[in-house]
Amino acid sequence: MTTVLDRRQIAGMEVTVDALTAERARGRGSRSNGSGRYEALAREAFDDGWQSLEELPVFRTTVTEEPARTIISRNDSPDISFDRSINAYRGCEHGCAYCFARPTHAYMGPSPGLDFETRLFAKTNAAELLRQELMHPAYRPQTIAIGTNTDPYQPVERRYRITRQILEVLAEFNHPVGIVTKSALVTRDIDILSEMARKRLVKVALSVTTLDARLARSLEPRASTPANRLKALEMLAAAGVPTAVMVAPVIPALNDHEIETILGAAKLAGVREAGYILLRLPHEVKALFREWLMTERPDTAQHVLSLVRQSRGGKDYDATFGARMKGSGPYAWTIGRRFELAAMRLGLNTEKLKLATQHFRRPVQPGEQLALF
Repeated sequence: MTTVLDRRQIAGMEVTVDALTAERARGRGSRSNGSGRYEALAREAFDDGWQSLEELPVFRTTVTEEPARTIISRNDSPDISFDRSINAYRGCEHGCAYCFARPTHAYMGPSPGLDFETRLFAKTNAAELLRQELMHPAYRPQTIAIGTNTDPYQPVERRYRITRQILEVLAEFNHPVGIVTKSALVTRDIDILSEMARKRLVKVALSVTTLDARLARSLEPRASTPANRLKALEMLAAAGVPTAVMVAPVIPALNDHEIETILGAAKLAGVREAGYILLRLPHEVKALFREWLMTERPDTAQHVLSLVRQSRGGKDYDATFGARMKGSGPYAWTIGRRFELAAMRLGLNTEKLKLATQHFRRPVQPGEQLALF
């Protein structure tokens, strides 16, 4: 059964986790499935005395095929290095408890909580739309980023292969692409990536949040293990694909002590570049991450949140351009200096690979007359 609450009554509620919901969500990152911020009413499950909640099924992954109208998203944000990106999926089965993309699910109605990692949407016509956009005479190539919102190599990619289809189109057009993922599945596409790398058309970054397998299992339940991510970096580098590591997110008092060891392990795997992002808690992510802390790290939860606020001007999150990725204040400054010194000592970031755009070409279409010059 469900009950309906006035949204204002829950805006400042204390963190509570329903034991039955948590049991149904075993193996997931979220501990709840609260309504998104655009919903007029909030719904939560409660026991009516007839044990009806115990009859509810576990949360299973479902995928809705969702033909998109456009596939390249554009932005003019001054603090990121790309102006266009592609997301093949809505939602992400990796279920990372801290994922800053969770609030995007609220735009469509599903919850940023468990719905985000169980109710997925696949843009099955992504490659077809991409081809159409690249064929347009007015299109001018710049690096397309893949994986900036939801992971392009999350588990459902094994079945749908949308990311691979996108790469096939980009390779055909000699179009540069930057990939960010937490999945070793990226190595499946080494055949395409290595060919693109020969023309300076690709760079692959893997996010390594922690080297602690147990912490990773809890924090990122369906992402590849840390060991497999490092192995993927090694395989990509050996195939000639330029690689980078993202220490992301850096969570105060939880994984910040691993910055140097993560960079060192990535360097051994052949990584050339590195970056980091401080924990971001926009909108619903704030409450969802608090729930995770209270169930998984109750002894350090208050300390973690205190340091987060110290790094965000006294708030849980500061969305200001230039500050949202790195934070501000003494603690954030210390994180930045540690990262910079470790990267310098390891010889990382001595050169930033700039992907090539001059190879871009539109393939000749059936029936099209070839140019003489």
